[in-house]
Amino acid sequence: MVALGGGMGLSASLAALRRITGDLTAVVTVADDGGSSGRLRDELGVLPPGDLRKALAALCGDDEWGQTWARVIQHRFTSQGDLHDHAVGNLLIVALWEQLGDHVQALDLVGKLLGAHGRVLPMSAVPLELQALVKGHDPRRPEEIDVVRGQATVALTPGEVQSVHLVPNDPPAVPEAVEAVLDADWVVLGPGSWFSSVIPHLLVPELRDALTETKARRVLSLNLAPQPGETEGFSPQRHLEVLGRHAPKLALDVVLADEAAVPDREGLSEAAERLGAAVELAPVARRDGTPRHDPELLAAAYDRIFRMHGRIGPWR
Repeated sequence: MVALGGGMGLSASLAALRRITGDLTAVVTVADDGGSSGRLRDELGVLPPGDLRKALAALCGDDEWGQTWARVIQHRFTSQGDLHDHAVGNLLIVALWEQLGDHVQALDLVGKLLGAHGRVLPMSAVPLELQALVKGHDPRRPEEIDVVRGQATVALTPGEVQSVHLVPNDPPAVPEAVEAVLDADWVVLGPGSWFSSVIPHLLVPELRDALTETKARRVLSLNLAPQPGETEGFSPQRHLEVLGRHAPKLALDVVLADEAAVPDREGLSEAAERLGAAVELAPVARRDGTPRHDPELLAAAYDRIFRMHGRIGPWR
């Protein structure tokens, strides 16, 4: 099982998937340029560690050891000095990168320390910049298209994102990530920030090719609501259309959506069919009214999909 994404969306998927499989790999975007990750990236020239840290935390077990370490690596310092807002896990990951000189080996070591229920890999070994073409970024020029640079800025941009690309163009993929996708039984894309966490995986040529060539079944998990700025006003089917434009050769098997978040079921089914997929509707949202996935409900939905469309290996 391989899950691709970044940020809180990927964390939600991992927290669900670790409950139903013992063979799990996360492939994580590395274009973050905000907060603690952005500062470490600018100062040390390293990959942004934040989304990798979040993925590791999501893979921590529910026992005391796992939950203690999840809290520790997510802990942020509060001070009047340079450590303010740095996350412990970010510093730990970067320290191991410097000590070992190997991104994958260092992340594997952190995972072993945490007792993580899975492996975490960066999608590329080079820091990336996300750039977007945005229509109406300046409200005084609603029909003009501007270039917006940086993941943190793209995620909150006003206007309508038309497309995104990475700098440098066509970055190399981490070989272990490509191998994991090719060897998987299932690949999960999403949920998460559509343009800044999900689609970037399709902009790395080796990874995109692996996603189209793998014999794995592919499930796309849709968000519970449009993201303010980045996908504001997007319908569920619009999310699929945008994904298809960025990877025309990519076919899907299943699109998972919360039934309460799909006002036009026929429209979503038609958009999914164009990607070769069937739509599965299930209650996967938290019951507190926030647009976040419930790990137990999402796990149940994934498990049902895997049983209906082809089972993954048993948890061990």
